[in-house]
Amino acid sequence: MTDSPSPFHRGEQKIQQQLGVREQMERFGSRVIRDHMPQQHRDFYRQLPFIFTGHADAKGWPWASILFNRSEFISAPNSKTLNIETQPVSGDPLAASWSAGTRLGLLGIELPTRRRNRLAAHIVESNETGIALEVDQCFGNCPQYIQSRELSWLPQADVAAPISTALTTLDERSSDLIEASDTFFVASYVDTGSERASDGADVSHRGGRPGFVRIDNNKRLTIPDYLGNNHFNTFGNFIENSRAGILFLDFEKGHLLTLTGTVEILWDSPQAQHFDGAERLWQFTIDHGHFIEHALPMRWSTADYSPNTLLTGTWIDAKNTQQAEAQRQQWLPYTVVDIVTESSVIKSFYLQPQTGGRAHFKPGQFLTVKLDVNGSSAIRTYTVSSAPSDPELRISVKAEQGIDENAPQGLFSNHLHQHVQVGDTVYAKAPCGAFTFDASEQRPAVLLAAGVGITPMVAMARHALAEGMRTRQLRSTTIIAAASNAEQRAFFDELADIELRSGGGIRSFWALSEVDAGAQLGRDYHLHGRIESSLLQSILVLDDYDFYLCGPASFMQSMYAMLRGLGVSDARIVAEEFGPASLKRDSDQASEAFEPVTAASEAIVEFRHSNMEQAWTSGDGSLLEFAEAHGLSPEFGCRSGQCGACKVGLLSGEVSYLTEPSSPLAAGEVLMCCAVPAAVTGEEVVKLVLEL
Repeated sequence: MTDSPSPFHRGEQKIQQQLGVREQMERFGSRVIRDHMPQQHRDFYRQLPFIFTGHADAKGWPWASILFNRSEFISAPNSKTLNIETQPVSGDPLAASWSAGTRLGLLGIELPTRRRNRLAAHIVESNETGIALEVDQCFGNCPQYIQSRELSWLPQADVAAPISTALTTLDERSSDLIEASDTFFVASYVDTGSERASDGADVSHRGGRPGFVRIDNNKRLTIPDYLGNNHFNTFGNFIENSRAGILFLDFEKGHLLTLTGTVEILWDSPQAQHFDGAERLWQFTIDHGHFIEHALPMRWSTADYSPNTLLTGTWIDAKNTQQAEAQRQQWLPYTVVDIVTESSVIKSFYLQPQTGGRAHFKPGQFLTVKLDVNGSSAIRTYTVSSAPSDPELRISVKAEQGIDENAPQGLFSNHLHQHVQVGDTVYAKAPCGAFTFDASEQRPAVLLAAGVGITPMVAMARHALAEGMRTRQLRSTTIIAAASNAEQRAFFDELADIELRSGGGIRSFWALSEVDAGAQLGRDYHLHGRIESSLLQSILVLDDYDFYLCGPASFMQSMYAMLRGLGVSDARIVAEEFGPASLKRDSDQASEAFEPVTAASEAIVEFRHSNMEQAWTSGDGSLLEFAEAHGLSPEFGCRSGQCGACKVGLLSGEVSYLTEPSSPLAAGEVLMCCAVPAAVTGEEVVKLVLEL
């Protein structure tokens, strides 16, 4: 066989080019895809009790199979030869192709450790004891989405004879197996006519949570494709040859379901947007196959799911998420499933949607919450302190204590702390807000927080860790937090755990105003006093950073001034602002100032559903204040355009915003809390009609 200078055939190259990884994969592939087995691979294959294969039959249909033996049955006498001493399972189509010249894809997988390696080879000799293979390509694979299992062999007396049933559609037991599966194997085949090592058969692993394969009907399956190693061996084969084989194992009963059919890749399906972890989808349509009962004389323990698998969804989750996305502006019920004390003043409330799904959100966004407090409906916004991939929404709330009549005790926060219990129901709208964090950004991030301002930073850190695990590219993140003392310091242990799990890629440092006796510098705190430039200069290497600020207005203003004094551009500083325009910025060329539309001096405002029409003047304030002054009670959670709770329909007219709203707005929507009637050229008194 003659090799191409590239280890990838044209189908693989086409997809790599399409997805922007072609040059990277060529550099990487030329180093890790070999035409022989290194010693560690030879040792790995020798100790396997089973191995998966892919091949194409005489009619060109690909099949995935499993080979096994109780004793050591794989040997590698040299770096180019692999011997397998066994025979295919009775009823497996591989038996008909068990002869010299057949090209096989092989996948060795060690389930307890999640280690796996791949081979492309061709049979050079076969007999009643097994086959000898010559290696064409050899490479390793990462352990993503592999569920860990322990193998046990059945006593010989308990092994039943295999029974194979031919299929052209899914029957009940086949459907049940697919629906319960968290693992399957897919075979593909390509022959470009060039005799290249990259041609031939391939078999690969696919894993997910049970329910990740959707049965559309008795002929078709829809499957998510997750982020992988960017080789695109399987999809590259699909581009060249749309036929594929798939194999499901019943790990508890030893049955096999092997199917062959055709594939369609759904590159831009909107359904993928709602499926956690899905980069794209593909569909498999059955042509024919076999259900082989009692095929395997071994059993496996219940799965221990891969951390990557736990970051992915199911089709039930996707359906619920799609429904929740359509209901973003509706009040939906959540059950309080846990309450955790984070510090002497902060409690976390874990919320589970009663509707079964929740809308997607970005780390740093806030949740608008509604409760009955002292007999009246009250609305507040609280930052979500969980990551988008976490199973529940978590809000972490500080019990605001009253200082005097100008700063009374927080009604809503204290009600949460004192009266809300596990099992209670709260109502919330989907998270929103413009203070968000992009874990895919390569520029390192520094998160500066004070007090309860730590909450969005914890969400960002959790998200950075989860995305680093999913994509294997961790955004370097440093959290620097200030608290009055150790008792009021929230999430100290959680951030320390994130630092450990990230291998130091996500670090946390603490400044305490008061330090307890016995506290150790460098372990319990890093600065006695307020965050200052010397602390940043001591822990941050010279680089270009994005800075995120969250905390009281005075803290953010002082941090902003400190960063600007250190030469940080305004464009590199992002702030979560409590109330309108709490941060005064020094504009630079990279900043874009908010320029509101000219406001009217007088207007007629009609509230259509309330059958009310009133004259508005510039002294009447925002539309929210104007509505309240005339006896209406619109919902609101802020007065700065952040939460979106006061969003209403705009039936006619135009509005001007006093402050730039961060809550997303669709066409024909208005945030009453920060809007006033806009001036219209040629009209002295304008008319505005709202759906309230």
